[in-house]
Amino acid sequence: MPTSKFTGKQSKTSGGNANETRFHNLFMDELKDIYWAEKNLIKTLPKMQKAATSSELAEAIATHLEETQGHVSRLEKIFEMMGKKAQRKKCEAMEGLIAEGQTVLEDTEEDSMVRDAGIIISAQEIEHYEIAAYGSLRTLAALMGHNEAAKLLEQTLQEEKHADSTLTEVAESSVNEAALRE
Repeated sequence: MPTSKFTGKQSKTSGGNANETRFHNLFMDELKDIYWAEKNLIKTLPKMQKAATSSELAEAIATHLEETQGHVSRLEKIFEMMGKKAQRKKCEAMEGLIAEGQTVLEDTEEDSMVRDAGIIISAQEIEHYEIAAYGSLRTLAALMGHNEAAKLLEQTLQEEKHADSTLTEVAESSVNEAALRE
């Protein structure tokens, strides 16, 4: 049997136990990655919320923070469904996106709409990453017949899309125009 690049263990390439396939290992690896990302967002979102000037933006971030806590719970439930303890694997992409967001806060003036515009851009970059991750995870889960996991991932995917849409609405309804005038 070939050695899996994800676990370093031998794994079956077709058939057999779904928990022993490289495809399943890919799914689990990506699940660990997004779990790390979500856990770190729980630490990051309050900083973004506090830095926001617009009450509308602060409220959108607060709402998404609550949803993110639910995302973590759903991921933990999926790990449990897979017979595994929830584990994190450092997500280099999210680490970079969070760092970029921190740079926006450092490089913009406090209490400015320009900062809010930057926060929205950073937050939407994060949302787009999450949308890609959850869409892919949902597809992998469905292909393996993990229908309940796929449903939970779909629920999170829809929440991420809604958060992205909300950020667009905040930007277009007030923040961008106000930032342009500063």
